[in-house]
Amino acid sequence: MPSDTLWEIAKAEVEKRGSNGSESDGVEIGEKSVFFIGSKNGGKTTIILRCLDRDEPPKPTLALEYTYGRKAKGHNIPKDIAHFWELGGGTSLLDLISIPITSDTLRTFSIVLVLDLSKPNDLWPTMENLLQATKSHVNKVIMKLGKKNSKASSEMRQKIWSNMQKDHPDREIIDPFPIPLVIIGSKYDIFQDFDSEKRKVICKTLRFVAHYYGASLMFTSKSEALLLKIRGVINQLAFGIDKSKSICVDQNKPLFITAGLDSLSQIGSPPVPDNDIGKLHARSPMELWKKVYERLFPPKNTNTLKDIKDPARDPQYAESEVDEMRIQKDQSVIMVFCIYMIAVFRI
Repeated sequence: MPSDTLWEIAKAEVEKRGSNGSESDGVEIGEKSVFFIGSKNGGKTTIILRCLDRDEPPKPTLALEYTYGRKAKGHNIPKDIAHFWELGGGTSLLDLISIPITSDTLRTFSIVLVLDLSKPNDLWPTMENLLQATKSHVNKVIMKLGKKNSKASSEMRQKIWSNMQKDHPDREIIDPFPIPLVIIGSKYDIFQDFDSEKRKVICKTLRFVAHYYGASLMFTSKSEALLLKIRGVINQLAFGIDKSKSICVDQNKPLFITAGLDSLSQIGSPPVPDNDIGKLHARSPMELWKKVYERLFPPKNTNTLKDIKDPARDPQYAESEVDEMRIQKDQSVIMVFCIYMIAVFRI
């Protein structure tokens, strides 16, 4: 079968899902999409193949690839369909993020960010660039959706808080990702041999980032037991399987933290002496953690990364209504940062 036929099938199914969704607001849609982004050669394809029970060697992802899976719901009931997209090239192909994420697919869309734990110096820039570009595009799509279907747009904005309890002490500080997000740290088998202090910094940093974005966080490797746990999480995104409530925050074991179950008090303050905090000149909790992390793991080969600058400020993503929201958000950053400093450092 020619490779371009798969694209035609994918396009047709996306359009079909969009037309069906517009006619059935409030009805559970039997099709969902999961978009894998992350480190180059980080293991995204391996995870997808394992989730689909495909016993075949992974091939390098050159650009943007698509596949799908089906799951039976019961006798004489149509099978649920899960669309799997994978972005290759690490951070070099950010423009392709806009292809699978549209106003027709957004309400059933999830993001899986796979980060290579064996390359900690590349971890933050990879994570930052991909999440910023994805979030910027998703916010644009939500604005576009709101013009056609304000109810759907409003429901999406409310849904992002569904994983956080109403009385959670961190609600005023976190900024949930606009669509479901799972962060996976791959190659744990290599990471577990790192120096204890390095593992501590990486674990605490990823826990903060995941909690800040209202995301789930878990580590995996070639271990069958860990892959089965990851498969369960992906199945939840793809087919609506019940979420796992298990949790592991021990830095000496593979982390497994479902969205909403962590807290800033459990994560603790950034691993840096208190008298050095003021020297970092951070304007937000995220920027503070970035500066602390990059002290130990300075980025390598930053000249090879495309769009190291904030994609949200890139002219190609310009959108007046989104930009206005961005300005309002920036104005509240200082207040949020003060709340965070008081909550974590008790100043």
